[in-house]
Amino acid sequence: MRDALIKLHISVFLAGFTGVLGALIQLNEGLLVWYRIMITVVSLLALLQVKKQFQRIPASMVWKLLGIGTLIALHWVFFYSSIKMANVSIGLVCFASTGLFTALLEPVFNQKKFSAWDVGLGLISLLGILLIFQFDQRYREGIIAGIVSALLAALFTVLNKRQVNKVEPRVMMVYELSGGLLLLTLLMPVYLHYYPVTSLLPSLSDWLWLLILGWLCTVLAMDLMLQALQKVSAFTQNLSLNLEPIYGIVLAFVLFGEQKQLGKSFYIGVLLITCSVVLQMIRIVKQHKKNRGEEIAIIAES
Repeated sequence: MRDALIKLHISVFLAGFTGVLGALIQLNEGLLVWYRIMITVVSLLALLQVKKQFQRIPASMVWKLLGIGTLIALHWVFFYSSIKMANVSIGLVCFASTGLFTALLEPVFNQKKFSAWDVGLGLISLLGILLIFQFDQRYREGIIAGIVSALLAALFTVLNKRQVNKVEPRVMMVYELSGGLLLLTLLMPVYLHYYPVTSLLPSLSDWLWLLILGWLCTVLAMDLMLQALQKVSAFTQNLSLNLEPIYGIVLAFVLFGEQKQLGKSFYIGVLLITCSVVLQMIRIVKQHKKNRGEEIAIIAES
């Protein structure tokens, strides 16, 4: 169990490191995401072929996964746009609004009962973001991009839930990211027309950060999380994932000194967002204990 928890927290830390890498890589957000996905897809395909785990799936499922994958690609483009327009901390703070969008979208797509509690917690996070938006005008474009990124992430998560039990996770990721890669490849000529660059190729340092992003923060992080889930519950995973933006913001403070760029409104906004995360964690813990109690009662009666 201890090894599983260590693997889980390493995977969450690596996920939090993606924002920092986005700031270090000098490519614009479109090329950055294209290279990230390309490295990840090629690496995963090679891994699955070596382990003989690649799974062919029906054509109808392929098209669904390709379509869902375009959402994660666009989410990453807007996420890294937010970081490059503002900074890592702003991008990660905006990502906290994913919970609100998920609470609103899930009842529509997955026939889940509407939760006023989830919406309320999401609104607290959104209030924190709006506070930063209102008083720190330097980062408005970055905040807008970050909120769009969170909306796309929520839509991806909701739609992905409907497919997650039908296909092995690594295989699903290959198909989905292939859809994202195809979309970005088709859109790239138009994108580069409006956002021209002097070179399409990454520098040597960019290649280093991209390989870390693709291999460590995507392939390895996913593999460690899957290994951890064999030992720990989904409850523990969800609780641990709340630490992702905290890890990322702390790293941004340490590596880039971003705390010097941020005003009081940022910290007040972060306090509100942190309160919503803490309340959600308390709620998850209570629900987990309640469910365990009901399971024990059923076993005792049988």
